[in-house]
Amino acid sequence: MDLSLTEEQEILKRTAHDFLSTECPESAMRALDSTEAQFSRAVWDKMAGLGWMGLIVPEHYGGLGGSLTDLGVLYEEMGRAVQPTTHHSTAVIAALLLTHAGSEVQRMEYLPAIAEGRTIFALAATELSYGWAAEDVTLTATAHGSDYVLEGSKHFVHDAHLAGHLIVVARTGSGATPADGITLLLVDAKASGVSVRRVTGNYGDRQNEVHFDHVRVPSANVLGEVGQGWTALRQALAPATAVLCSYMAGGLEAVVDLTVEYAKTRHQFGVAIGTFQRVQDHVIAMVNAMDSAKWTAYEALWKLDNQKPGAETAVSVAKALASDGYDQGTFHAHEVHAGIGISREYPLFLYTKKARTLYAYLGDPRHHRERVADLLDL
Repeated sequence: MDLSLTEEQEILKRTAHDFLSTECPESAMRALDSTEAQFSRAVWDKMAGLGWMGLIVPEHYGGLGGSLTDLGVLYEEMGRAVQPTTHHSTAVIAALLLTHAGSEVQRMEYLPAIAEGRTIFALAATELSYGWAAEDVTLTATAHGSDYVLEGSKHFVHDAHLAGHLIVVARTGSGATPADGITLLLVDAKASGVSVRRVTGNYGDRQNEVHFDHVRVPSANVLGEVGQGWTALRQALAPATAVLCSYMAGGLEAVVDLTVEYAKTRHQFGVAIGTFQRVQDHVIAMVNAMDSAKWTAYEALWKLDNQKPGAETAVSVAKALASDGYDQGTFHAHEVHAGIGISREYPLFLYTKKARTLYAYLGDPRHHRERVADLLDL
């Protein structure tokens, strides 16, 4: 296993770092965080111009046909800059689902639009009980002639307030296992009966409740096979989760850099606080978490790209470590920074919010540890 970057990936890494340093400096990210949408159309369009929206979209559909590791390199830099993760909903999750489960008509309609940055998707999967297992899906889509009718709600949906299209995970039937009877539906976010409202009270990025009031969905909008949606979803979420781990590792790298610099320049009792053993303990814990998150993410991406055995296990190991590491890493950073760390004029709070948001997204550490146990028949 060789996890070193290719020359092309090194160029992508430098290009991403330079672009994000210029277009997404800390001041811009703090200002964006305070807005209702938490989204910049200008930056989105420039990212599309660089080809980032179509990085893993096949060339036949207007993309670059890059690897998952390519995407991981980009996402590590995006995580360092705490760039909003709308790109992930559209150019990763939706692109993967459409590429691997969509019909040719659906691919031709949506993949070029994704690659060009002309549309935004949101995955409406989780519900009020919040979970990423098949048994957590209860929203029903009832057959009505040649259409399906959606009734109910999805909760904690990322980017639904921006989306032109939703990929809705719903039950169209039942079977021997909870995974049977789940279907993926492409839904126009502006369709009659669809409403979106912000979920309040959470400390993190904006999330939404999406309510469906007798929403009719044509059968042509089924993504993949009726009743087989869970298999398609799992196949897409494995690489999407590995890519997200690279983002979290990049955010943790930035937190480590921020904390080390602060420990060098903040003086107490006439010396830099970085000379105190307890401060060093915090930094060491952060570095260990950072290395664990980064290299398990790249291992998972490498296994997925090369179709190696144990790829799904590697993904779950990476997500468990990334979620715990990012969360605990920001905790240690706050211990070192003390009072200034909670100031909105200081960048640490942006990373703390992101760590809290992504901790459970696509599965929390417990979910992924249980998944590892299942995959290993433990």
